[in-house]
Amino acid sequence: METVRTDVLVVGAGPAGSMTAKWAAKAGANVLMIEKRQEIGSPVRCGEGMSKDWLPEVGIVPGKWINVEVEGARIYSPSEKCLEINEKDAGNEVGYVVERDGFDKQLAIDAANAGVDIWLKTSATGILRENGHVVGVKAKRFGEPLEIRAKVTVGADGFESQVGRWAGLPTNLQLRDMDTCLQYRMTNVDSDVRYCDFYLGTCAPGGYVWIFPKADGLANVGIGVQVSKVKSPADAKSYLDRWIDKHPGYAKGKKIDMVGGGVSISAPMKQTVTDGFLIVGDAARMIDPLTGGGIANGCIAGKIAGTVAAKAVANGDASKEVLAEYDRGWRARFEEKLYRNWLAKEKLCSLSDETFNKVVDALEGVKLEKLSVHNILKAVHVKYPEVTREFEAFL
Repeated sequence: METVRTDVLVVGAGPAGSMTAKWAAKAGANVLMIEKRQEIGSPVRCGEGMSKDWLPEVGIVPGKWINVEVEGARIYSPSEKCLEINEKDAGNEVGYVVERDGFDKQLAIDAANAGVDIWLKTSATGILRENGHVVGVKAKRFGEPLEIRAKVTVGADGFESQVGRWAGLPTNLQLRDMDTCLQYRMTNVDSDVRYCDFYLGTCAPGGYVWIFPKADGLANVGIGVQVSKVKSPADAKSYLDRWIDKHPGYAKGKKIDMVGGGVSISAPMKQTVTDGFLIVGDAARMIDPLTGGGIANGCIAGKIAGTVAAKAVANGDASKEVLAEYDRGWRARFEEKLYRNWLAKEKLCSLSDETFNKVVDALEGVKLEKLSVHNILKAVHVKYPEVTREFEAFL
């Protein structure tokens, strides 16, 4: 069996994987990134909305992959009263609406230009261990088995990471911490290119309906529903179709493609490193539990991961104690927000349509200095104090 050796091996060429690979290479490591598909970024499994302020932090230059730059978000209550929020306060999915395949390819190009080798049609089939340390993976490249040995191995293989599980990290999720999602790209619709729209309540149990505009008359129309609140993941399509049928501006539209998949809405992972191995991005459950947005967090964590991995290689020590610098780094950057948003998600999933209506009604016309769970609840308390009793922990 062929054996290949590298300093850093990244399994998965999504945004978090490419970012990890790029920054490891920039820090002097020899890096190999493998991707099981024949094309990076395809098929797309994403709403394609993302925030933008974080891009300079990780060295991403806006490019042709941007469809629309939006002004903000509109949040609709079950009674369809609308709350407008500016782009800076709207969360991880508002700022740009993008072509995700083009975005992912550009990040892979950036990684390659930094010196990363990229192998397509190469899938990990198992973990290699020596003396308890991860030392690479068993793999197949175009169907041929081989071993890839690395001083640091990175799991960036997405939702419910197999590589992470093989390495001994707990990557399986409970049903309450998963959303099943379905999205149509639709033309001839009445979306507004200035806003990403979100519809809350029983129209999407435990989640929401979204509209992300791609161009005039063209939009991604999708839904996420909590798996524990539906009989079958296929129910997502029924809920979305019912929502579309009730809204003439979308019922008249034409569907031109459809994508589906799962997303984690869990609390942050308690462990993201072990000897010779770390996990990053969606694989590490870095998705915001409230919005389902994970691109920004994955890329920010990827920069930290790549830098730490290269340092471990240079120092000849990839123990979990050394790699823990990555764990501390990403947690300092956004763990608290992820955890608070998970707590908020847990509570929001239990609210009735009546309560959602009161929250949006109370916020109408209120000027908040900064949009946060705390400030929202203070504003709601003025008009509906009975609602905020359910959220005392957040106050």
